[in-house]
Amino acid sequence: MKTILLNANRLLPSNELEKVEVLIEDNKITKIASQIPDEAENYIDIEGKLLLPGLIDVHIHLREPGGEHKETIETGTMAAARGGFTTVCAMPNTNPVPDHQEALTSLLSKIADVAHIRVLPYASITKGLNGKERTDIQSLLDAGAFAFTDDGVGIQTADQMYQAMKDAARHNTTIVAHCEDNSLVYGGVLHEGEVSERLNLPGIPSLSESVQIARDVLLAEATGCHYHVCHVSTKESVRVIRDAKRAGIHVTAEVSPHHLLLNEMDIPEDNADWKMNPPLRSKEDQEALFEGLMDGTLDLIATDHAPHAAEEKALGFKEAPFGIVGLETAFPLLYTHLVLKGKMTLYQLVERMTEKPAATFQLPYGKLEEGSVADVTVIDLEKEETIHRETFYSKGKNTPFDNWTVKGIPVLTMVDGIVVYEEAKQHEKA
Repeated sequence: MKTILLNANRLLPSNELEKVEVLIEDNKITKIASQIPDEAENYIDIEGKLLLPGLIDVHIHLREPGGEHKETIETGTMAAARGGFTTVCAMPNTNPVPDHQEALTSLLSKIADVAHIRVLPYASITKGLNGKERTDIQSLLDAGAFAFTDDGVGIQTADQMYQAMKDAARHNTTIVAHCEDNSLVYGGVLHEGEVSERLNLPGIPSLSESVQIARDVLLAEATGCHYHVCHVSTKESVRVIRDAKRAGIHVTAEVSPHHLLLNEMDIPEDNADWKMNPPLRSKEDQEALFEGLMDGTLDLIATDHAPHAAEEKALGFKEAPFGIVGLETAFPLLYTHLVLKGKMTLYQLVERMTEKPAATFQLPYGKLEEGSVADVTVIDLEKEETIHRETFYSKGKNTPFDNWTVKGIPVLTMVDGIVVYEEAKQHEKA
């Protein structure tokens, strides 16, 4: 089947917009031109809105299997489609953990049945995420693992990480790390700083993150492994990663929207909608993260979408689980508070949410060109909305951005040439 997208604005590296029409045949973009004379079975009028390659998020939590009261594959991927994402990579902290072929095969079968967009599942580095017995990387790659991580917990011993990296290097795959030295956490629930003192809550020192990254980049150098750092949050971590890249070590890193837009001083009270791991850090850390994103030390943006049930988050900082949702708000928040405020260009933002994550993990997505997969996202740059958690497609409503007003709203998402979300039709259904 042929589909032609009409009256689209394509974003150029110069940050200028180019009026184009796009021909999609089956799941490929076969032609981009100012005018396409071909006949098609389907025409979609973009009405002068921005046409982007589908957004990619390499760090989300879908909770299924085992945590369906928080999120499911179906609800999480619908939330992603609404947010303009066409490919997401799901973390393995589920029950059961995808730590052997049977569990991963079962997960992939469920994804094929109910996911609205493309889902690439991680497998775990250790069995049961227990940090002790390593998984069989080759068999999990054969079953369809995207990469390997024990996200949610740091690998606590250098030897365990060293052996995992050696194995990953042999099999040309990536070790993805949540970096946290448990011996330096001290039961903390938010950043160790002014706000933890004011709220009389135990704090998490920045050192708990940066010291493990420092260890791991040296292990990556020794093994030749591609090492990717999750949700970087401290200025010391940025410095270590920058120095490692200068030394030629194959390290990449991500930063989350909430760490770019918020810091500890924004936390209003003991409200667990502001509780995430790593926590919101100092203003100096926030500034270092943005600088690192702009100079290429931090390669890409990933949401760390982490839904929880409302009753769990109602327990307050001490008892509630870590994590906030982000799929439905990421692009509008970043566009509004970084692009419209002149901190970065629109092209720079889009690149870090499409081309950069694809290049980092060697994925064949993230491009809007002839011959590319027909994953596209349409953004209405002029449309303004107020974020209301009760309207989320995600089961998780845990966000600190409730009632924020934003622009740059995703209004249509296509995966493999098929419309998976269209705002106008969703409103008609509602």
